Formats: sequence, C-alpha cells, structure tokens
Amino acid sequence: MSTKQVEPAPEPGRGVPSVFSSSYRVTSIGILTLMTVIAFEALAVATALPTAARQLHGLGSYGWAFTGFLLTSIVGMVVSGRRADSHGPRLPLLFGLVLFVLALVLAGLAGAMWVLVLARVAQGFAVGLLITAMYVVMGEAYPDAVRPRMFAALASSWIVPGLVGPLLAGWITQVLSWRWVFAGLAPVAAISGAMLLPSLQRLRNEHTGASGGLSRVWFALLTALGIAGVAGVGQHQDVISLGLAALGLVAMLYGLHRLLPRGTARFAPGVPAAVAFRGLLAGIWVGMEVLVPLTLTVQRHYSPAMSGLPLMFTAVTWAAGSQLQGRSARISKADFVRLGLVLFAVGGLGMAVVALRAVPGWVAYLVWPAAGAGAGFAITTVSVAVLEYTTDADRGSDSASVQLADSTASAVTAAFSGALVALAAAGRTSYGHGLGLAFAAMAVLAIAGLAGAGRLRPAASTVNPGRPAPVNC
Repeated sequence: MSTKQVEPAPEPGRGVPSVFSSSYRVTSIGILTLMTVIAFEALAVATALPTAARQLHGLGSYGWAFTGFLLTSIVGMVVSGRRADSHGPRLPLLFGLVLFVLALVLAGLAGAMWVLVLARVAQGFAVGLLITAMYVVMGEAYPDAVRPRMFAALASSWIVPGLVGPLLAGWITQVLSWRWVFAGLAPVAAISGAMLLPSLQRLRNEHTGASGGLSRVWFALLTALGIAGVAGVGQHQDVISLGLAALGLVAMLYGLHRLLPRGTARFAPGVPAAVAFRGLLAGIWVGMEVLVPLTLTVQRHYSPAMSGLPLMFTAVTWAAGSQLQGRSARISKADFVRLGLVLFAVGGLGMAVVALRAVPGWVAYLVWPAAGAGAGFAITTVSVAVLEYTTDADRGSDSASVQLADSTASAVTAAFSGALVALAAAGRTSYGHGLGLAFAAMAVLAIAGLAGAGRLRPAASTVNPGRPAPVNC
C-alpha cells in the first residue's frame, strides 16, 4: 500500500506546510469531515443514552451500551489494520461508512434495550474500521513535520460537535425523542462519506503483505470475548459470573499478549510505550466520561441539555490542548503526558465530590473541561509518537495496536463504571457512592501513571524503531 504524497519543499520563511496546502487538501478535508461526524455521534449518544436507557427500562444494562461498542471496535480495528497493510485502507473506509449509517438507523428504531445495545455493537465495529484506516492514511500521506498539525486539526474537528452536539442532543431528547439523536445522524454520516470519496480515489492499492495474517483477527475476537466475560461480573455477581470473569481475564490477557507490540506491558521505549500510554489514557478518560452526563442526570436532576453541557466545554479544551501540543516543540512528550495525567486526576476527583453532592453541581463545568485539556495534551502526544516511532511496513499494524490498546482499556474501565451503576440500580449501593468510587478510581490510575511517563521516548537502538512480530507483549 502506498498513499505517500510528495512533500513540497518549504519556501524560505514559510516553515511547515499547512494541512490544507495543495498536496494534502483533499485528504485533510475528507478525514476531518468524517471525524466530525464520529464526534457528533459520540457526544450526542453520551448525552441521550441516560434518557434512552430509562425509557427502555434498561438502566441496568447502561454500561453495555458503551462496553459493547468498544468490544467490537477492537475486532474492527484489527481487521482494518490487516486489510490496510495488505491492500490499502479504501475497503475498510467504505464498508465502515455503510455499516455506521445502518447501525444509526437501527438504534433509532430500537424498541428494547437489547436492540439499542446491538446497534451500538455494530457502530463499534464500524468505527473500529474507520479510525484505523484513517490513521494509516495519515501516517502515509503526511510527513513527520506536518503530522502533529494534522493531529491538532483532527482534535479541532471535535470543537463544533462539542459546542453543538450535547446541547442539540439534549434539546432533541427533550422536545422530540432520543431516537432522533441516532436516526438524525444517519443522513449526515452518509453525506460525509460521499465527501470522502474523492480522497479515496487518490489512494493506490498496492499489496505489501498483511502483518500477522488471520491470526490477528482471531486473537482480537479472543480479546473481545475475554473483556465481555470480565464485564459480565458487574451485571450478575454470582459464582458463574465470577468463573466467566476469571476465564475472560485469561483470554483477554493472552489475546493482548499476541496482538500488542513486544514490551507494551512494561512500557518499553518506542512504539510499545506509546501504545501502552494510549491505552492507559483512553481507559481513564472513558471510565469517567461515560458517567458525567449520568451523574448530573441522576444525582443533580439536571435536564438532558444541562447534563451534556460539560461535554461541550470539554471539546473546546481538548482541541486547545491539542493545538498547544502541536506547536510547542520545547516541551517533551513525557512532560505533556505528565500534565495530562495531572489534569485527569483533577477531573476525576472533582467529579467524585460532585457525585457525592459534597459540592454544587456547577463544579462539573469546571473540572471536566480541565480533564479535557489534559486529554488534548496527552492523548494527542502519544498518537503522534506512535506514527513517529513506527516504520512504513508496520504502520497499519501499529495503528491498529494503538486503537486496540485504546478500546481494550476503555472497554474495561467502561465495564467497571457500568458495573457500579448496575449495583446502584439494583439497590446494593447508592448512586452517589457508586459514581464517586468510579471517578476516584480513575483519578488514582492517573496519579499512578505519572511514574512511567519518562519511558515515552524513542527506542535506544534506532531513531525510528519498528516493531517485532506481534507476540510477547
């Protein structure tokens, strides 16, 4: 596969080319448009889902709407990475777009919670295909100097959805129905796909050999099933669930052992550390984000629109943090990650006291955007690091690995948070204690991650390290 474009030589005094210069314009517009639609979906769903779960009498399965999405995204991203390495990213992008649109329609028509969860499962597979394919395109189409700015632009594509999405989704949920939050996005997703077609025509499909073959797909399935087993213990606390959780943990760890770069578990410098930190950061973020609107809805009795407002502010602070990361060459990648982890801890502890009603609800509008800035600093940094440390031969597989770590950790933490919500829904604990514990646990993870930030650096053996065969992580 080759999508490499010739980098124009910078003119004197002009520096790094813009992502919208003639060499990159079509690709940039296509990627940014598609990411904007995905962002609308993520933010709108997070706002509307508490109401949907209540109306469908499925609050006990609330966590599965997120966990199921993340589980299938794991399989989707591995399939997409394998296909991109062998034949290019065109087919994963096209198939992912079609499936994404159909899944949105199914969610809008759901008459029971299990149907809504099924639709979210299909959406997860589609997004897994799309995100990994876009990473491959970005790694091939943009040179090292331009790539950080493209990631900053990608983060900026969340600004408009962040400003409009939560409020619009809340208004639609209140005035019309939560169903239109899903179904209304379907035509927008279809239009964005049509806008991406010109950039797809510019990609060539050259066979380079798939990395890992079909075995990677089977290991991805094993990992997803393992996470499902671990997540199930939160819904049913009995002997059978505990046994399935133990088996699931073994399956998940073995699947990751075979899929992730060697050294990921010990944060080895180079690609392994970048992949590991992406998983850690994404897991902390998702473990908290899925609970922010629910906390304000259940504990503070805010309207759907007001409950989604912190997500709106966060989209802006995330983009701002990403822009600063892309333009601050003097600050090391490790320091950006440390700053992001500290802000994650502030957000988690702040939301914990909001959930416990120890402070006014409006505090959420301050602390959660602070966490968003941390995500802009840290998550964007490790995303850039992966593409900087990888090689052309492994770009698809390493892009899949970073998304795999992201979704696996996110699925586990979403399952943990969902389990605490399920306990509260069953009357075994209060919502305040369950939600507060979830936020506090994520804050502790963020603080613990500070110790390993110095490992985010190139491998000592080479400037641009590749990755061994995907075994022994």
